[in-house]
Amino acid sequence: MFGIELTPEHPLDRLVDLGTAAEAAGYDTLFVSSHYNNRSPFAALSRLAAATDDIRLGPGVVNPLERHPVTLAGEVATVAEASDGRAVFGIGPGDPSTLGNLGLAEDRGLRPVLEAFKIARRLWDGERVSHDGTFTAEDAGLNFDVPTPIPTYVGGEGPHMCKMAAKHADGLLYNGSHPADLRWARDQVDDGLDDRLDDLGEFDLAAYASVSVAADGTAAREAARPPVAFIAAGSPPPVLKRHGIDADRADEVGNAIAAGDFTDAFDLVTPAMIDAFCAAGTVDEVADRLADVLAYADSVVVGSPLGPDLDAAIDLAAEAHERARE
Repeated sequence: MFGIELTPEHPLDRLVDLGTAAEAAGYDTLFVSSHYNNRSPFAALSRLAAATDDIRLGPGVVNPLERHPVTLAGEVATVAEASDGRAVFGIGPGDPSTLGNLGLAEDRGLRPVLEAFKIARRLWDGERVSHDGTFTAEDAGLNFDVPTPIPTYVGGEGPHMCKMAAKHADGLLYNGSHPADLRWARDQVDDGLDDRLDDLGEFDLAAYASVSVAADGTAAREAARPPVAFIAAGSPPPVLKRHGIDADRADEVGNAIAAGDFTDAFDLVTPAMIDAFCAAGTVDEVADRLADVLAYADSVVVGSPLGPDLDAAIDLAAEAHERARE
């Protein structure tokens, strides 16, 4: 997979223009991120389905807490129908900073994710399902035929989530752009693959990498501050320790995000955070980082911010990926 993440902080017309440009640049998968304070990923995906021909489309990633998992399965199934079978399902535990605003941060965990996508698969296959676990469903079903298969990618960074994905899902969207993190993720995935069911097929460890690329490397690093703030705020202590990041400083970033003080949060981002959590710089610099990442990952999804100039960054990131693969 060579994917791209688009964030619906932009008007939908703009998002569609970016998505069609990504398809033209050679990306094969497009994820639309999901946070309550941005536009609906499913509204965006519907528009993208109508405007594109071949690129796979899906949320990247939604959580099973803000929407009932049966409703979520129906929304992904609608993307599959609208795109003539090009849907992909990115699901994870959710961003702790924004979920805190909704009173849901304490509900995050592995079981809601696993139960949600397992039930979704059954619904997509036409079953009626009853479930009593982290959510409840009673004789629930979808009233339309769903184009399948719909690959499921789990978004997560913790050891248990990585192993669960390897055992049960089609892939892992590991939120990392540093080879040290992907090396660690590969070890977790390999452990999980020991228990993988034979009928699930090949597994894809995808680096869901924050990328910021531009002709001006300094400008690219500055543009990386917003996504790096969210990544640093959501990173568990072992990840922060791996990169020598001050945990108290990361907590400050997270508290500012939760309070809606985004400018303060972005200003708190340190150079060490950018180095750890974003492939930022010129095409050559980003290509070198992606090559190091691909020593451990099977594929790459280039994610926010992409670069200070989005239109240029779509092509520049594709060029960097091509060089990294050489």
